Amino acid sequence: MTTALVTGATSGIGAAFARRLARDRHDLVLVARDAGALRRQAAELHDRHGVEAAVLRADLASDEGIAAVEARLSDPRRPVDLLINNAGFGQKGAYLEVPVADELRMLTVHCEAVLRLTTAAAGPMRQRGRGGVVNVASVAAFLPRGTYGASKAWVVRFTEGAAHDLAGSGVRLMALCPGFVRTEFHERAGLGTDNIPGWMWLDADRVVDAALRDLARRRTVSVPDPRYKVLMAAARLAPRGALGAISSRAGRRFGPRHGAAGGHGRQPAAGRGGALGETIRQGD
Repeated sequence: MTTALVTGATSGIGAAFARRLARDRHDLVLVARDAGALRRQAAELHDRHGVEAAVLRADLASDEGIAAVEARLSDPRRPVDLLINNAGFGQKGAYLEVPVADELRMLTVHCEAVLRLTTAAAGPMRQRGRGGVVNVASVAAFLPRGTYGASKAWVVRFTEGAAHDLAGSGVRLMALCPGFVRTEFHERAGLGTDNIPGWMWLDADRVVDAALRDLARRRTVSVPDPRYKVLMAAARLAPRGALGAISSRAGRRFGPRHGAAGGHGRQPAAGRGGALGETIRQGD
């Protein structure tokens, strides 16, 4: 039986990956910050599907948390066959409204952790001649929209470059770029969603099903819905200046509700033990 490691595993897309992979009879290593939620999820998946589900509590905004997951991925006695780099979070507020410390924390989770964990997994996979890595990005990667979009653009480009370098090794790498997905992500980040058209919402389980199909087809970038494929094709043809203006207006319309609890989106600084206050992650 193969083993998959999923970061940000306790909710949203990460939880959907864990459910699907358990149903497909993969043993699991579930990574998130909430130890209680991890234990409950592991017990449920074990009881329902009969798979082994280990838990690893780690904060991927900290060097210690990243190192702990690196060590698990690098353990030759317990090989990981599939890595799902899903952990991430959104910020309330536009550029200069969010403290630089919180922007840097986002880059640590979205970029440094993805780089280090992909590297820790891909090396042993290449030695074994098989394995896969899915780095969860976003359609925001294709739009000029703040640090979140920029960090997800890095995920896409890094994954494409690594996939090219590992071609023929048996290791598959893919960037997953969903649009709006019905999870706790937006609500917990304080992002207004009431005005987002119903047709733009995706189901997390269907996103995961499409992602795994695309991984099996050896695609390097997956946009898991025809509606968003059309939107992204149009975005590539639009002038950059016009695209930036559209993205900014869309962010104001569909983004954070200023004046709600939390003011202008300033996030509390990290407390002791790496706690992140109101900064919201996928799969805490």
